Amino acid sequence: MKRIVLFLATNLAVVLVLSIVLNLLGVGRGGVSAGGINIGQLLVFSVVVGFTGSFISLLMSKPMAKWSTGATVITQPGNSTEQWLLATVRQLSERAGINMPEVAVYDGEPNAFATGAFKNSALVAVSTGLLESMNREEVEAVLGHEIAHVANGDMVTLTLIQGVVNTFVVFLARVVGFFVDKVLLRNGSDRGPGIGYMVTVFVCEIVFGLVASIIVAWFSRQREFRADAGSAKLLGNAGPMQRALARLGGLAPGALPGSMAASGISAGPGGWGALFSTHPPMQERIAALQALDRQ
Repeated sequence: MKRIVLFLATNLAVVLVLSIVLNLLGVGRGGVSAGGINIGQLLVFSVVVGFTGSFISLLMSKPMAKWSTGATVITQPGNSTEQWLLATVRQLSERAGINMPEVAVYDGEPNAFATGAFKNSALVAVSTGLLESMNREEVEAVLGHEIAHVANGDMVTLTLIQGVVNTFVVFLARVVGFFVDKVLLRNGSDRGPGIGYMVTVFVCEIVFGLVASIIVAWFSRQREFRADAGSAKLLGNAGPMQRALARLGGLAPGALPGSMAASGISAGPGGWGALFSTHPPMQERIAALQALDRQ
């Protein structure tokens, strides 16, 4: 869960900073002027800002993940566990048809994540709590889950989806800002939108950004099912992944930085928080694997 929440937070921050800077430079109106809204110019502006934020977040994902968790990349194995980790990740990567990713360990409760802008230069990290609480077959299943994320290109797909929703956020925020500035605040200035426009756009980008995160979270939940199935395929059966999920379901999920929540192996609040959850409930994931076994 770690990778995605970090990605989402970085993305929102980048979009907000871009919007503020462009507004201060006088080019943040993107087709909005005293004469009205130029839909074509505003749409082009929204696409540029929306996808810029998303792609910057993607390119920053791996270094941000290392920094936020304090993960140490294994260059030379210092013990038998690290040696086994490297050998297992190498074997799973070969089966998945991707290059060997960097392998890292970080201190924390049971969790794991994979991240990176490109599937052939990714990072897979596991926590000390995961290594201590699971047997090797279960850890291998978790590693298979993370390798499946990489092989499926989930981060790139997430980036494209985030870019699309960003585009709508930027576009709609400026339409609402123009309406509030011109109609509600009755700004008749010939110089174009005033302070009411800028404040409204900033607030709307935050609010619409939170709504957009519900869409991204829904996609993230679907990709978890795919990664679970991917682990089962890489290992040859779904049993180890089922047992790993069952064990994680009885453990406190490792606390990951809020911006990386969707990258981990375990997560998922109930109630209203489920709308923003990047992971499905453990029982649903286990049930999906059991159905896969029956097939």
